[in-house]
Amino acid sequence: MAQRWLWMLVPWRGFWNPRSKAPGQEEERHVKANDRDYNERFSYADNHIKTAKYTFYTFLPINLFEQFQRFANAYFLVLLILQLIPEISSLSWFTTIVPLVMVLTITAVKDATDDYFRHKSDQQVNTRQSQVLIKGKIQNEKWMNVRVGDIIKLENNQFVAADVLLLSSSEPYGLCYIETAELDGETNLKVRQALTVTSDLGADVAKLADFNGEVVCEPPNNKLDKFIGTLYWRDNKYPLDNEKMLLRGCILRNTEWCFGMVIFAGLQTKLMQNCGRTKFKRTSIDRLMNTLVLWIFGFLICMGIILAIGNTIWEQRVGRNFWVYLLWDELLSSAVFSGFLTFWSYIIILNTVVPISLYVSVEVLRLGHSYFINWDRKMYYSRKDTPAEARTTTLNEELGQVEFIFSDKTGTLTQNIMVFSKCSINGNTYGDVYDEFGHKLDITEKTPCVDFSFNPLMDRKFRFHDSSLVEAIKLEEPLVQEFFRLLALCHTVMPEERNEGELVYQAQSPDEGALVTAARNFGFVFRARTPETITLYEMGQPVTYQLLAILDFNNVRKRMSVIVRNPKGQLKLYSKGADTIIFDRLDPSNEELMYTTSEHLNEFAGEGLRTLALAYKDLDEDMFDEWMKKLLFASAALENREERLGALYEEIEQGLMLLGATAIEDKLQEGVPETISCLTLANIKIWVLTGDKLETAMNIGYSCNMLRDDMNEVFIISGHTMLEVQQELKNAKERIMGPSRERFSSSQDVGKTDMYASDSVFEETVIAEYALIINGHSLAHALEADLEQILLDVACLCKTVICCRVTPLQKAQVVELVKRHKRAVTLAIGDGANDVSMIKTAHIGVGISGQEGMQAVLASDYSFAQFRYLQRLLLVHGRWSYHRMCNFLCYFFYKNFAFTLVHFWFGFLCGFSAQTVYDQWFITLFNIVYTSLPVLAMGVFDQDVNEQYSLRYPNLYRPGQLNLLFNKRKFFTCTLQGVCTSFVLFFIPYGAFLCAVRDDGSHISDQQSFAVTIATSLVIVVSVQIGLDTNYWTAVNHFFIWGSLAVYFAILFAMNSDGIFRIFPSQFPFVGTARNTLNQKSVWLVILLITVVCIMPVVAMRFLKTDLHPTQTDKVRLLQQATRRQGPQEQNLRRVRRTSSRRSAYAFAHQQGYGELITSGKNMKVHTSSTSAFPGSSPGRTHSSGNWIENMLKKRGAVEAEDTTDSGVTEHTRADERSENSLETLYTH
Repeated sequence: MAQRWLWMLVPWRGFWNPRSKAPGQEEERHVKANDRDYNERFSYADNHIKTAKYTFYTFLPINLFEQFQRFANAYFLVLLILQLIPEISSLSWFTTIVPLVMVLTITAVKDATDDYFRHKSDQQVNTRQSQVLIKGKIQNEKWMNVRVGDIIKLENNQFVAADVLLLSSSEPYGLCYIETAELDGETNLKVRQALTVTSDLGADVAKLADFNGEVVCEPPNNKLDKFIGTLYWRDNKYPLDNEKMLLRGCILRNTEWCFGMVIFAGLQTKLMQNCGRTKFKRTSIDRLMNTLVLWIFGFLICMGIILAIGNTIWEQRVGRNFWVYLLWDELLSSAVFSGFLTFWSYIIILNTVVPISLYVSVEVLRLGHSYFINWDRKMYYSRKDTPAEARTTTLNEELGQVEFIFSDKTGTLTQNIMVFSKCSINGNTYGDVYDEFGHKLDITEKTPCVDFSFNPLMDRKFRFHDSSLVEAIKLEEPLVQEFFRLLALCHTVMPEERNEGELVYQAQSPDEGALVTAARNFGFVFRARTPETITLYEMGQPVTYQLLAILDFNNVRKRMSVIVRNPKGQLKLYSKGADTIIFDRLDPSNEELMYTTSEHLNEFAGEGLRTLALAYKDLDEDMFDEWMKKLLFASAALENREERLGALYEEIEQGLMLLGATAIEDKLQEGVPETISCLTLANIKIWVLTGDKLETAMNIGYSCNMLRDDMNEVFIISGHTMLEVQQELKNAKERIMGPSRERFSSSQDVGKTDMYASDSVFEETVIAEYALIINGHSLAHALEADLEQILLDVACLCKTVICCRVTPLQKAQVVELVKRHKRAVTLAIGDGANDVSMIKTAHIGVGISGQEGMQAVLASDYSFAQFRYLQRLLLVHGRWSYHRMCNFLCYFFYKNFAFTLVHFWFGFLCGFSAQTVYDQWFITLFNIVYTSLPVLAMGVFDQDVNEQYSLRYPNLYRPGQLNLLFNKRKFFTCTLQGVCTSFVLFFIPYGAFLCAVRDDGSHISDQQSFAVTIATSLVIVVSVQIGLDTNYWTAVNHFFIWGSLAVYFAILFAMNSDGIFRIFPSQFPFVGTARNTLNQKSVWLVILLITVVCIMPVVAMRFLKTDLHPTQTDKVRLLQQATRRQGPQEQNLRRVRRTSSRRSAYAFAHQQGYGELITSGKNMKVHTSSTSAFPGSSPGRTHSSGNWIENMLKKRGAVEAEDTTDSGVTEHTRADERSENSLETLYTH
């Protein structure tokens, strides 16, 4: 029972659960199938997840606890308690409790609303239906009711409910296909394979119910690519690895059904272990406000002590003469005790230096800024009917201070769609469109597409615009046909024909899907395959090729080949791969064509397209027979088998004949290069953290213009040990800084301004531009305590940082590293569940509602549909919010110091008696009524420059990053102005009224007339001041400023009228004071003098500063005023294009092992038709191929999940000049 209550009180603290072991206690896990009683002895976590922070019972105490962590709220609570003590209170308690309750209530409602949506999301996930084997029957159960050890059934396109051990499936050999986009962002299919002993269980419920195997495995952890365990069953033990596991968050694809045994559930699954905690995020201004409140409280204590000492001295020297006339208690006759009580009285009176209305106003401003984001039509994505959404109201001003952006790639920068864009065949390029004058045209959605109606099996979604390629196909040009024949044969795609002619390709990489689809539309339709044959429809005619061998892809070979026999009996080898690899294996006769194709590849690479080179070879029968014998022998080798096979592949892939090259567009989201360029000009560093392989990540880097050929060097960190990674990082740092400067570390800077100054000096020293690319296994070492500092140093010296093959947890660790060592605001943006941890870790999390579900959106602070909207979110909404909030705070502190410190000066002239200058109603209404609306209008609507200029001049964003608009220095400046204003407000009327008389000769120096004069002067001065502070005037500003003045005078005359005196004689005793005071010319002259003395120095200082030392904002505002008559101007950023001289733009999201699966037949369903049904099959060759297949079956059938990368290689490119200098100069000066 106690555990339940403790769980209710701390539901969000990490992943602790009373049902689970504390971290580090569970050394290994024992799970028995179909035995809940046995498994419950270990108190494993159930499958219920909880991301919400509160429950119904814990909301009030926890929320109040969080709110009173704000020093200001605790400060006002203490003041409220003091005001309840009559001996020291000179103000009513309701002046504090009403606004305090309002602040707490507004914040609580906002927090409750945010948490309600988390509860809703949790409920939606927990109540998903799953099929569970219970007591020998398949029953529907909610996800939350699934337990460790249960056997569950999954069906095609279903999410995996927990981390399960695959037992059996509908596919041959216990194979199943999964999509892991939720885990690593990759949409290509991956293969998992059950143990042979469990795959025989099939779908037999009785056998599955009798299954009583026990799994002993590793404890819960966050490693997505690793699993170690052993299955004990029937007195045998079987090793388990990651290839046997289906992780929560995966989706079952192309598999009718499968059964699995739950190993980890709920918060102990690897997906949830990679999700960060829900953190209480606060802005830097909030943290600064906490510090300032403490300082103000200290200042308040000092003023209270000074006035209390003054009261003690005054009582001893002067006040004792009046004791005999005052009905005081004996205790109060002590001067020291009188001073003690006076201290607390002044603490209450002077507390308005930080009024509670400040926090009410801040919440209102943030709410208004959030609505502006929600209502922004320029951030609305009409195709999906998705508006931008501010899911929190507490971080808006922090959007104007971002220095680091951590972005996912797949689905965030890209659309996750591959499109066959261009190709080069026999020295001719296809894909561009020209007008009648031979000028190249830009391809848009309105550009007419090629008519593929001649092909009944075409893919109607495929678009191509160059009709000359179709004409070449129809003219039966041999090399063009051979080109598409290669694309239709050389792949590992699996076809699925749901209806007659309705083909669906299941590709394990999107690149292959795009290439096979292109061949399909151009008349070479891949229709069917068996382990030994491939059937094409070539221009409508069925043609069957005998598949003799697949020379599979891997990251070392960077190519794949197939050997086939065509119906004419000719042997052909078709190969595709990286151009640098294929070109080295070409026949010398291809030299001229190779140079021409290389030029085309450079052109394709310059446009950011992913390229592959294609080649073929006619094989001699005898040579092939000899090579096949060697292959069979190497396939049966027990040692160095991979090396022997690689050498044989290398032997036959020589003397190739070049066909051409393909260019695939990994379609970026619209406006991504322009957005990145603009954000870079705003001095925002963008790091890409992706689960994709190195080549793919680099290719997208070039497409986004983050990597360029004019960069001095691109460092690739790919070491496999800590020493290798350390050496590579040190080498990179030395290359950038030089050996003599290697010890320099910008992380030692102590202040924000100092750090920027050091960075500026450093940037002048390091003029060149560098990029850092680091692999996931290398990053794991680099994030260790010994290396993280040098990693951060090198990364911050580089213009571009790309981390590839990273896990969700590593993403969060990189963000945390920057947060911990850099005094900078971080923003993480992503669209999948694999991005949730970094979104929660960063200061600001942005979710994109994209292809990979809504998990990122649900965990985010802001969400929208396209990456390009980030530019507007930061440079417009973020900068405006920061500017408005800073101006609001400066003005608020100024006016409240001016308002409050009048009591301090008055204390020296009233015997330190804690008497107030103003009447109680003015004190109550000053911040709530008289001055609240004008400052709110400025805080909500003000703009220093309009949105067009905010986007046109990104360097206007810089003041927010340097925290220039509101910091400790600005606070002292505005409070000093407030102190000076209060001095003028008090002593000018005091001096003027000392000997002044009315028009009729009577004195006007009574206390109430004095108070009315000061109050009126104060309201007018602060109204004029806010007029000076307002840059953007709207009808609302005018209405609130002039309306507040009118309301002040209306209330003033009403409270001093005869009518209200008759109704409340004790509350409003000063009848006619306002009328008698304000009808005097001398009073208005005093008010005018006060206004001039308070305002003119401010006007003069601002004029001189703008004229002599204008800021960038001043210059742009002047430009805006000068061009206002021309009407609003749209942003004129030119489209960012990259010109490249890169030899290779190779990127291929393929994985090793699929060729072996195909030739083994393990992924083939058993059909009634045999291979002999296809024409052209050769019995002799079939037998030979079959023997080869039998030998290959001895190798493991699972697919390698991890790609290995080239190690110890540092790749760099150099250029003489920077092509972007003119653009950067335009935007930075």
